[in-house]
Amino acid sequence: MTQTYEKVGFVGLGLMGHGMAKNLVEKGYPLTVVAHRKREAVDDLVARGAVEAASLEDLGRRCDVVLLCLTGSPEVASVVTAMKPGLAKGAMVVDCSTSDPTVSLTLAAELAEIGVDFVDAPLSRTPKEAWAGTLDCMVGASDASFARAQPIIATWAAKIVHIGAVGDGHKMKLLNNFISLGYAALYSEALALSRKVGIPVAEFDKVIRGGRMDCGFYQTFMGYALEGNREAHRFTLGNAYKDMRYVESMANAATVATPLASAVKSSFAMAMATGGNGPEDYVPHLSDFIAKANGL
Repeated sequence: MTQTYEKVGFVGLGLMGHGMAKNLVEKGYPLTVVAHRKREAVDDLVARGAVEAASLEDLGRRCDVVLLCLTGSPEVASVVTAMKPGLAKGAMVVDCSTSDPTVSLTLAAELAEIGVDFVDAPLSRTPKEAWAGTLDCMVGASDASFARAQPIIATWAAKIVHIGAVGDGHKMKLLNNFISLGYAALYSEALALSRKVGIPVAEFDKVIRGGRMDCGFYQTFMGYALEGNREAHRFTLGNAYKDMRYVESMANAATVATPLASAVKSSFAMAMATGGNGPEDYVPHLSDFIAKANGL
């Protein structure tokens, strides 16, 4: 039996989105994309068989399912507003961004009024896995919407977990990022202290690597701190700071005391306030800012 592929649109062809969209078009989905600031990803995808839309409204009109991979909730809300006139009843919007769950629930309600489903499907791992099609994805959706979205997500994700209802995917993503960014802040302070007391980074690493404190995040973090690979983990300080602000907002709404989350957010706020410059500085570079704050 011949498989029927829904027409998919993709908005947000950045560090993660380009690889995700590449997998969609290479695995048979009719893909429509739209340009934002840079044309390189659009030109590459068109060469692979995608079609370029003239506008967000045009993209919405052409597609059954639209995936978003954007910076945060303000950008998601703006794109949904621009697409809305073109979306037909029965369409689906899948937000793969790291977004504020309260905004996701508001957008889901607004889209439901015109018969459009909303799914939150944020992702984890790095641009390397996005290109390979092996990302992790946590999904908030009804059972029916999950069943529809799952084959599309599976083109670029190897691990897909249906967390619960709409909004739950974004809640879980914030918890996930709290842990990973907490590691980054912890490693940065530990490395600064290690150097201050006379233990070189290489010796520090010999003890941690391969032991109980080792993990995949530690290894990518140390890809910069030890080996000097500036692109070991291409997730910007600006996005990290934004995500920790979302974590605090979620905690405030739930009346949960989160002194550790506040401390982690402050580490990234310090980096942003003292020279963090978005695309050029990634999460492992936090170690530099903590080191400089301690005279190293």
